[in-house]
Amino acid sequence: MVTRSNNSTVFNQSPPFADINLFTNDRLLLEAVSANGATSEVEALSAFGARWGSARMLEQARIANENPPKLRAFDANGNRCDVVEYHPAYHFFMAESIREGLQASTWLSDGTAAAAPAEAVRAARYVMVAQVENGHMCPITMTRAAVPALAAEPDLFAQVMPKIASRTYDPTFRPWWEKAGITVGMGMTEKQGGTDVRANTTTAVPADEGYRLDGHKWFMSAPMCDAFLVLAQAPGGLTCFWLPRFTPDGQVNGLHFQRLKDKLGNRSNASTEVELSDAYAIRIGDEGRGIQAIMRMVQLTRLDCAISSAGMMRMALAQAVHHCRYRTAFQKRLIDQPLMRTVLADMALELEGALAAVMRLCSAFDRSALSELDAVRTRLLTPAVKYAVCKTAPAFAYEAMECLGGNGYVEEGMLARLYREAPVNAIWEGSGNVVCLDVLRVFARNKDGARAVINDVAREAADCSGAAEAASAVVRILSDPTGESDLRLAVELLARLAATAALNQSAPGGIADLYARSRLGGQRGATFGAAQLANNEVTTLLDRTLAPT
Repeated sequence: MVTRSNNSTVFNQSPPFADINLFTNDRLLLEAVSANGATSEVEALSAFGARWGSARMLEQARIANENPPKLRAFDANGNRCDVVEYHPAYHFFMAESIREGLQASTWLSDGTAAAAPAEAVRAARYVMVAQVENGHMCPITMTRAAVPALAAEPDLFAQVMPKIASRTYDPTFRPWWEKAGITVGMGMTEKQGGTDVRANTTTAVPADEGYRLDGHKWFMSAPMCDAFLVLAQAPGGLTCFWLPRFTPDGQVNGLHFQRLKDKLGNRSNASTEVELSDAYAIRIGDEGRGIQAIMRMVQLTRLDCAISSAGMMRMALAQAVHHCRYRTAFQKRLIDQPLMRTVLADMALELEGALAAVMRLCSAFDRSALSELDAVRTRLLTPAVKYAVCKTAPAFAYEAMECLGGNGYVEEGMLARLYREAPVNAIWEGSGNVVCLDVLRVFARNKDGARAVINDVAREAADCSGAAEAASAVVRILSDPTGESDLRLAVELLARLAATAALNQSAPGGIADLYARSRLGGQRGATFGAAQLANNEVTTLLDRTLAPT
């Protein structure tokens, strides 16, 4: 590509990676969609991929992230406003995602799960969205995940569910019952407790056919949602509540925004500190059962964290491969340099496993209502897959950035944004130690069911290198009452075993064993490019990664 600017010739630069069909250009996603029963949706997913891979979408994402939201705590006369103003580009993405039903496509109007392959189809779309703009995915994820928690309060749920399911995005600040469509956020953590929500001090006192809440929330993401699920200490213990922005008489509720978080990434989306002052709320479920209620939501938000991270990894690698196809150094294209080829191929193999594991897990969610084995599988593998995929994404994005050299490090490109965005999914909805402990908790509560899942995953991995040994190690560590210090190893092995099994179902012959050989068998160094890959294996992986552009 040659352009002229200021009488200087620009050459040896890759053309923009834009107007790319994010679905048909992604062989791995195509295979995963087919393997998980969603072949009938290929045409619709292709149309979605063409739209979201357009230059316009990518430009809107840049604008949204360069123009973060602003807090208006007070109006000109000193009255409290407590509103957050977003750039139109953010609203653009919210409208796009809600029109596609990403906040509710996995639910029927009565709140029951939609038939398979609803989860897998949504996940395929979500993988593509994550490649473009991640900030707005926060309220989309929380709205979708709030449904099973809200179902515990049937009267409220009957009023709320049609508005959650609506394909209309309404950003206006008014009572939720007046709107055609709404979004739902969450606020669990407090200054003193963080993940330890049992340490929450916000109080909830019965009043006015509901409760009144006083206290604070340290992180309340997407503060312009129409209502939030929050935890507070009621007389009967820690309880889940529906906290709307407006009281039943149409007055602004007592949510006082203190400041917006100045976050490393996720810049287009707001997260705020909130003081609750005599705030009206409705109880969800029984008093003292707040954690049980909110965990129904967290299970799904964790799944979306893994999907989102896999999507970011996909875009990071696509950017790197695209650049290396055009960039020349030392009289060779980068894509033809043996060491660069090995780095890219090792990254491609990591992406193969991550995407396959995520999509197979979504398929288990699709079948969980009809299969107890799949139900246990979702409970055991969701925290494990979240752990492995979300932990890998930051290092993955960094390596892709390095493939572009200085071009990757500047904000004009996408990789700097992906790198800043990548850590959030590992931290949000349970950081590494927390989700590892959740894996242990699931195993301890249902040893027979968890062992059956691990055996089933090992069976699906068949004769892949190290699979049987990995399964045995996972069971041994999880069964050891003194083995908590080795828990991260067990969870990583479990996630990589699940990826191997998923690849055995979706990828062509040899890919699953290649993944297992380097990820389970130990034939790999600590950084990307340190796997022992033969030349023909490198070629196979790179040929699968990105169609010619």
